[in-house]
Amino acid sequence: MALQLAYYKDAGRQCLTYEASMTRLFRDGRTETVRSATVESAAFVRAMRNKDCPKEEKKKLLYKATDKHQYMYRSAMIGKGIDRHLFCLYVVSRYCNEESAFLKKVLSEPWRLSTSQTPTQQLGKIDYNNYPKRATSGGGFGPVAADGYGVSYIIPGDYEFYFHVSSFKSSPKTDSMRFANHIAESLQEMKALFDD
Repeated sequence: MALQLAYYKDAGRQCLTYEASMTRLFRDGRTETVRSATVESAAFVRAMRNKDCPKEEKKKLLYKATDKHQYMYRSAMIGKGIDRHLFCLYVVSRYCNEESAFLKKVLSEPWRLSTSQTPTQQLGKIDYNNYPKRATSGGGFGPVAADGYGVSYIIPGDYEFYFHVSSFKSSPKTDSMRFANHIAESLQEMKALFDD
C-alpha cells in the first residue's frame, strides 16, 4: 500500500500496477500478475490524502486494502490470476490471425508501476533481525513504461526495508529519487497510524 500511496503522491492519480507473484506450486510455473491497484487500495490512498479523515478510518481502510491485496496475491499463486490467461488468448488470436478489440485494448494499457518483492526468508537459515548486516540489498529491474517506475523491494527482517527504484531519465514525468522519497514518506505516514 505504501507504493500505491507513493505513486499517488508522485503522479496525482493511481495507475495500473504490476506485481509479480510466483506460481511455482505448478510444474514449470513461473509468475502471474497481481493487480495491486484495487478499489480498496484507492479508498485507502484517498483517505490518507484527506486531512479530515480520522486516523481510525484510515487504519480500517488500510486493513481492507491489505486484506484484498493478500487475497489477490494468493489467488494469483494458485492459478486464479487473469494476465497469463489473457496472454494465452493473445498468442492464440495471433496464431489464428484473429483480431480482438478487447485484447488489443487490455494488453495495450501501460504498467506505470511495476513491482516485485525479492524473497529472502525461504530457508530460514539466517535470522536477519539478529544479524541485519547479513541481509543483501538485492537487485532491481527497469520500468516497463517510458513514464513509469520499476520498484524491487526486500523485507529481510521485521525492522528493515530495501527499495530499488528505477525510471527513465528521459521522462519528464518520473524521478527515481523523488519516488523513493515518496515511498519513505508513505511508510512513515502509515506507521503513524499505529502510534498512540
